[in-house]
Amino acid sequence: MILKAFKTKSNQKYINKLLSARSVAVSNTKMNTVGVILNMSEYSDFESFRIYFKELGIHEAKTKIIAFVEDPKDSNVLWDTYFNPKDFGWKGKINNIDLQTFIDTKFDVLICYYEEHHLELDMITALSKANFKVGLTNDDQRFYDLMIDIKPKEFSVFKTEMKKYLTVLNKL
Repeated sequence: MILKAFKTKSNQKYINKLLSARSVAVSNTKMNTVGVILNMSEYSDFESFRIYFKELGIHEAKTKIIAFVEDPKDSNVLWDTYFNPKDFGWKGKINNIDLQTFIDTKFDVLICYYEEHHLELDMITALSKANFKVGLTNDDQRFYDLMIDIKPKEFSVFKTEMKKYLTVLNKL
């Protein structure tokens, strides 16, 4: 129990270090690749994102969706990639190859579709090499370049708002 608290503190310190060193350098390029981070306890409809990206003209091969599950027994083999708290070590070490690949991918847009605060979700968001990060409203504004204030169940509102902002920012 004490080691878990130290590990959490270590990882939170690492996240704060990443966020304070983050430089916002959003490019003007069009959106071709998209990554999505989901929290399965809040929203679990992968297919709605795939349909939405197809509507925007983004090929399925250029999208990647990962999901956070509290318990690995709740995972589903049909998901692109899932991760759980056991995939994280001390000082931000990632113990999952698929997750590390997702982090290292330079997405044009990263959508963090979760509202609940989880250290693991925050770490993936902070570590991601994505050019433009979009999230639902969160306590810490350093994570995102664009925040949309909705609940995860309001996907139709998210689609409308996202398209509007991406058009204004010349990403579509």
